[in-house]
Amino acid sequence: MTIPTTGLTVPADSGQETAGTTPQLRASVLRTLLRDPVAAACLAYIVLVLMMAAFAPLIVKVSGWDPYEFDQSAIDANMGGIPLGGFSGSHWLGVEPGTGRDIFARIVYGARASMLIAISATVLTTLLGVVFGLLAGYFGGRTDMVISRVMEFLMAFPALIFMIAVLSALPADDRQYLLVVVISVFGWPYLARIVRGQTMSLKQREFVEAAVASGASRSTVVFTEILPNLRSTILVMVTLAVPGYIGTEAGLSFLGVGVVPPTPSWGQMIASSVNWYSVVPLYFVVPGTFLALLVLSFMVLGDRVRSVVDPKGRS
Repeated sequence: MTIPTTGLTVPADSGQETAGTTPQLRASVLRTLLRDPVAAACLAYIVLVLMMAAFAPLIVKVSGWDPYEFDQSAIDANMGGIPLGGFSGSHWLGVEPGTGRDIFARIVYGARASMLIAISATVLTTLLGVVFGLLAGYFGGRTDMVISRVMEFLMAFPALIFMIAVLSALPADDRQYLLVVVISVFGWPYLARIVRGQTMSLKQREFVEAAVASGASRSTVVFTEILPNLRSTILVMVTLAVPGYIGTEAGLSFLGVGVVPPTPSWGQMIASSVNWYSVVPLYFVVPGTFLALLVLSFMVLGDRVRSVVDPKGRS
């Protein structure tokens, strides 16, 4: 569930980044993504999944099946609930073995659960990481010592074991919100560590020292001089964090401590397919393919964004 940080370096800026450079950076990143066929395909798939998540009720209404609706006519009760067919006009991606629930409808609603948890965890992780990283890097001293010790503890802690223990002990109600909190608690130190290091470097730069000498307050220095220079790094870290958290949610749901049934989740669907894989492999292949492509798409975009933001840092 950790954020990949290998090889991530500070962009080699020769001077202060100003607000005027931000649109240029966004334009450069977007241009690179659209000109690269692979990156453009990955971006299109991510947008497709986001649209599925946003308009899930409307999409399943068009398909004609609710994700919680059983279709006993689509399964053979005498054979233990084996589906009577695969793809069809009635069930576009087939039905779930044993229950007859529509796989397409559950995939659409599963995208909503996965993306909601991953994006929410990324937002919370980014806020915590940036705030604590700035505090530790800029103020130093005891503030840095306390925050650094907390980061080291959380990074050294067996996060997966703790997540399984905590989530299995907590009530199933509002499990999605609990997942966001637990994932964020163990995720923010990886961004905070990088923000801290860059802040310590930036506060020694001439433009920061000039702002301090001119009488600017600490908050002004942090938010107008240092934070703008961290935007590119934060952008890269965010694109790398989202696929990690998607995989974390899927893994926890697979282990039975994630999204609680009957709420659809891609990881939960993969876990349910284990008992049916030898008989109905399609039930594993469909959610597994959607999940793998989403994680891969985010990883490819993260690599492309990194190549634009920090071309010298690529190995």
